[in-house]
Amino acid sequence: MASSLLMVGTSCGSKADNTEENVIDKPVHVKIEDRQYSADVLQAFGRVSSPVVSPDGSKILYGISYESVEQNKSNNDLYLMNIDGSDPKRLTRTEGSEGNAAWFDGGKKIAYISAKYGSPQIWVMNADGSDAKCISTVENGVEGFRISPDEKKILIISQVKYQRTASDVYPDLPKANARIIDDMMYKHWNEWVTEIPHPYVGDFNGNDVSNLKDLLADEPFEAPMKPFGGIESLAWSPDSKKIAYVSRKKTGKEYSLSTNSDIYIYDVESGATTNLTEGNGGYDTNPAYSPDGKYIAWLSMENDGYESDKNRIFIADLATGHKTDLTSDWDYTATDFAWNTDSKSIYFIAPYLGCCPIFSVQIDNKEIKTVAEGTFDYAALAPADASTLITMRHSMVQPNEIYSVKAGEITKLSDVNSELLAAVDMPTVVNRQVPTTDGKMMTTWVLYPPKFDASKKYPAILYCQGGPQSAVSQFFSYRWNVALMAAQGYIVICPNRRGLPGFGTEWNAQISKDYGGQNMRDYLAAVDDMKKEAYVDADHIGAVGASYGGFSVYWLAGHHEGRFACLIAHAGIFNMEAQYLETEEMWFANWDMGGAFWEKNNKAAQNTFATSPHHFVDKWTAPILITHGEYDFRILSSQGEMAFNAARLNNIPAEMVIFPDECHWIQKPQNALLWQRVFFRWLDKWLKGIDYQNPPLYQPTK
Repeated sequence: MASSLLMVGTSCGSKADNTEENVIDKPVHVKIEDRQYSADVLQAFGRVSSPVVSPDGSKILYGISYESVEQNKSNNDLYLMNIDGSDPKRLTRTEGSEGNAAWFDGGKKIAYISAKYGSPQIWVMNADGSDAKCISTVENGVEGFRISPDEKKILIISQVKYQRTASDVYPDLPKANARIIDDMMYKHWNEWVTEIPHPYVGDFNGNDVSNLKDLLADEPFEAPMKPFGGIESLAWSPDSKKIAYVSRKKTGKEYSLSTNSDIYIYDVESGATTNLTEGNGGYDTNPAYSPDGKYIAWLSMENDGYESDKNRIFIADLATGHKTDLTSDWDYTATDFAWNTDSKSIYFIAPYLGCCPIFSVQIDNKEIKTVAEGTFDYAALAPADASTLITMRHSMVQPNEIYSVKAGEITKLSDVNSELLAAVDMPTVVNRQVPTTDGKMMTTWVLYPPKFDASKKYPAILYCQGGPQSAVSQFFSYRWNVALMAAQGYIVICPNRRGLPGFGTEWNAQISKDYGGQNMRDYLAAVDDMKKEAYVDADHIGAVGASYGGFSVYWLAGHHEGRFACLIAHAGIFNMEAQYLETEEMWFANWDMGGAFWEKNNKAAQNTFATSPHHFVDKWTAPILITHGEYDFRILSSQGEMAFNAARLNNIPAEMVIFPDECHWIQKPQNALLWQRVFFRWLDKWLKGIDYQNPPLYQPTK
């Protein structure tokens, strides 16, 4: 592994300036018929992200991205508005995306990452967007950065070479194309691991980045951790003398079996490194120093191997070293947090009873209060002062916008999508409490089509969540958009079944080693409860889901006893034995499946594999659509191919769509539109009786 980071050239590149016609702007025309919320409307929404408050608390820097179906890509630009939401301005307008924006020089300047010339580098501009220039020339590009509080240093994330190539081993075969692998963790969700990220610290003066030094020189470890770790894994101390970073210092088989990451403290002057969280078994992530420099906080899971464990909020007193779990008396899991500017409390977001509110916890007595709630998910934390918080929120029927929270008053600041939302009719979302088979009550979101009429009958869809432990909250997805499903005339049933956060640690943990158990009975209970309603067409109910939701669909296919008229599975697990060895994250397989299928005396594992969906294909009756990305390394496309073949061999009507250039998620705009069209074509055929004719597979040459 190479640990050096080369600075090349004297500029950011030589690629010609971007052409005006390739800049992606807000769509001028969106096709809308009869106020119908469609996939075209979904694609046209502006995607608001990453609010950052200026040092004086007077302005908000944020991002908006739009997609171009014609160019088959998206683009993110930077925007600025006053703290009260007035005077919004666009700061960047280029062919390449800008992001990771940060204020410096007292709010007079903004630093950000841009790939305008191909390689992502650090750029700076005046706060009004003028005089933009590139100031870094990092050979492998910059994936994230943090400027030190004294603005004399900078932290960056860049990739270093990890796996050897065939030509490394045999230099006389320079055109040989092969991967030579001798240990595990050679792939992640959507990539072969040929490089890993490292943090570097260097000098910064606002015009140049220089003298970069690898914090993990000659260490073959990821920091941040793949595949999802980013700049939140790095933090400066307020005095600019220390750096906190996250790493799981393991490789190969040991890495594949463990979630034990730690928070490390690096001394900038001496280069010495200490382990802040040594002894804790699970994930330790997201370090953040208090503004007064007295504490450091982080998210911490207790159990090694359990990636969906309760995320506790820990703090350490930097003077005494004493560590405190601020959420020890609170039975829910935090997903994000931020220090208040007064260093006396911490804001955090957590799934809670089907939504994601904002809470605060006092560091002196661990008192937890609700800061902002409602039928929404909050998605960002940017304190402006001790009493004002800038955030984002969304719901199942509304994409992100920026809001302020002050003294319990919540004020909308951005207005990116109001015009488009006003042009379409959106579904109604209802919280329905469903009794489960074991005597509990389950929060279930039910979406009713626009202009719903209870005197009519509607086909219905059961939405099966992935994860498996991902919240069914007021999420807004650009792929699995449940409002879009309802807008096509379907009642959509979204149960918070067993194994989801927001209902206590016991409810969340129950699913592990019980994939074919109570959570599936929860799904069926929700369907049976809705079937009691006269407006639900009980003969035309479908089930859909992705990832674990795809597994759920495959499992339900063999156990639904006539409840479903059709099914759709995306990126689902069909054969559990194959999946155990195909996945790269063995900690997940061992924790959730209970162990390996060859462990004959392991009752938990044997029960898991005995209930694998592929054992019940003989009971399949419902037509099934299967979709999968061929570049999905988390759940290989062979799982979908096996399920499709099994369906056709058993004379089940089936269709399969494979995306050769997509991974676990369908992300390219044209592929996303294709997926939506196929999705609704299948549902309409089997639940509404509308048969869209396909061209024949064989088309003779004319």
